[in-house]
Amino acid sequence: MRSRQLVRFSRRFEDWQIAGYVLDVGPKFFLLALVSDRMWFDGFECFRISDIRNVKSHPYTKFVESVLKKRKVTRLRKPKVSVASVEDLLRSAGRAFPLVTIHREQVDPDACWIGRVVQVTHNRVSFLEIGPDAVWDDALSEYGLSQITRVNFGGDYEEALYLVGGDAKRRVP
Repeated sequence: MRSRQLVRFSRRFEDWQIAGYVLDVGPKFFLLALVSDRMWFDGFECFRISDIRNVKSHPYTKFVESVLKKRKVTRLRKPKVSVASVEDLLRSAGRAFPLVTIHREQVDPDACWIGRVVQVTHNRVSFLEIGPDAVWDDALSEYGLSQITRVNFGGDYEEALYLVGGDAKRRVP
């Protein structure tokens, strides 16, 4: 993080590698400006530190950064998101972004839940979900904080859902 270096790493839940710039590190999660395999920034991801494997400098940093520069893609700045705890992470991401994605990979490794963070307590998050058709649910869902393994926001997919589905503030039950 201090060297502002492009890194690449793997996780115990996936067979592929992830690339980006570490923007902040907390006791259990860290914040990454994600560089997609299409070589542009695709929002932010927060990963549980305990799930990370093989963190290294990206072997093709010069190439990736040259592509980003030629595309006139500027490096993402750290958003007003705290990784001090999972509670702080969800609350601050919910304030800073209209949609937040949570992953519970130990419960269901092939699913994610996207929506608006409505409330966070010491062990649960209340969430108004938006479906892949950009239609908001009518009722809140709740998830245990200890099950959350990754949190995303500000990415292309969240933006697409928000563009079509609109704001959830009027829809909170």
